[in-house]
Amino acid sequence: MRLQRRSLTLVLLGALALAGAGTDAQAQGRKDSVVLGMVLEPAPGLDPTTAAAAAIGEVVHYNILEGLTKINVDGTVTPLLAESWEVSPDGKSYVFKLRKGVKFQDGEPFDAAAVKFSFERAKAEGSTNKAKKAVFDNISSIATPDPHTAILVLNNPDGTLPFRLGENTAVILSPKSAATTATKPIGTGPYQFDSWQKGQSITLSKWAGYRNPGAIKINKVTFRFINDPAAQVAALLAGDVDGIPRFGALQSLKQFQQDKRFTVEIGDTAGKGILAINNKKPPLNDVRVRRALMHAIDRKAFIDGVLEGLGKPIGSHFAPTDAGYVDLTKVYPYDPEKARALLKEAGVQTPLNLTLTLPPPQYARKGGEIIAAQLAKVGVVAKIENVEWAQWLSGPFKGNFDLTIINHVEPLDYAQYGNTAYYWGYDSKAFRDLLAKHAAAGSARERSEAWVAMQKKLAEDAVNAYIFNPAQVAVAKRGLKGLWSSSPIFANDIAAVSWATAP
Repeated sequence: MRLQRRSLTLVLLGALALAGAGTDAQAQGRKDSVVLGMVLEPAPGLDPTTAAAAAIGEVVHYNILEGLTKINVDGTVTPLLAESWEVSPDGKSYVFKLRKGVKFQDGEPFDAAAVKFSFERAKAEGSTNKAKKAVFDNISSIATPDPHTAILVLNNPDGTLPFRLGENTAVILSPKSAATTATKPIGTGPYQFDSWQKGQSITLSKWAGYRNPGAIKINKVTFRFINDPAAQVAALLAGDVDGIPRFGALQSLKQFQQDKRFTVEIGDTAGKGILAINNKKPPLNDVRVRRALMHAIDRKAFIDGVLEGLGKPIGSHFAPTDAGYVDLTKVYPYDPEKARALLKEAGVQTPLNLTLTLPPPQYARKGGEIIAAQLAKVGVVAKIENVEWAQWLSGPFKGNFDLTIINHVEPLDYAQYGNTAYYWGYDSKAFRDLLAKHAAAGSARERSEAWVAMQKKLAEDAVNAYIFNPAQVAVAKRGLKGLWSSSPIFANDIAAVSWATAP
């Protein structure tokens, strides 16, 4: 442990020595490019409509690939590829008027046919689009009366549709290039794909054919993948990166808040940090065992120890920023004695040996140590297994795990609990009935009632152990403007980024 501390100290001292020379010179000399740090590398590719990793959206969404609508930093929804939309009184028909004169980066026209193709592709049998069940299966038909009009007719009214169409799963792809989006994304956005150095970085450059090129101040953006917290700190201090929109080294936050060369912004996210539980695997398929795990977790200790207090406790798969949120944290208060009693009631002999699989983010790696220590107090031995992100996607995310810690960042993603094939293996007809009730709701009151009932059902069944809603922390060189201070979705809107002009 002493050796680790000494190594970190040497890294930081070296970075500080370089910082004075590097930070100011780069901020003054490079006004048309930016280097941003990211925790995770996109995997398995760059098509957000076929893979679940939020890191894909951090690179391509709004930069290369665009949707009909845009979700802004404050969570509001505005037109993007659609100029406007109208909804019928029954909430079942949306008429989108599309922008004219927009082209894809391969020269193909953006039109209603591309919208129809993209949504039918998402809805098709065998589609791996993670939003398919929530959004696209609800579309009964798509009409294209002219090249600049797309009419979506729904099976059930959905007041959240404009928001949903602003997520990265609903980006519009060209029929001619959609198949190669994972390796060479082609869209209508202000940036085009340049290169991907696996394990290191992705670079995008300004696209000359963008519909409003004069509004774009950054000509080149490089996303560097840095999941080690100490390396994030060193990269900022050395001037190797200009900012990290979702900074992970929270234990070093005060250092940057006190350094006049940097700005720090703290905002909200839609994240739900959970101890995910394999509901299909004995004895975790017993609700009493899952409830025991929930009672064994001290949320406050986790948030203070892992997130430096920058988070809120949650009791179900909803974030405090979500519509219809209910605070259910009191359903499972920290109570080790109750946890032990539930395990005994379930006939579990302790020690119960389980594997806790942890992906790279700090909340998982450091949080895993805290969770393992807490579980040990009630007779659950959680053997920690650290894996890389690609391994997590091919292992736990495919259902091969006991326990894992993950932050689900997609807003209003409760519909995944209606998907019995989803990685945690929850199978509840009662919950699926609530989803159907919500889909058929004819009023805001009915939708809100269904949301509340869904949250209570997930808590009652202790599908997962719901722990934290993290704050977003963005650290950047002073003078870099436009990075999102909050994350209603995971995106880096580089078109809004610029360097301040020196006085």
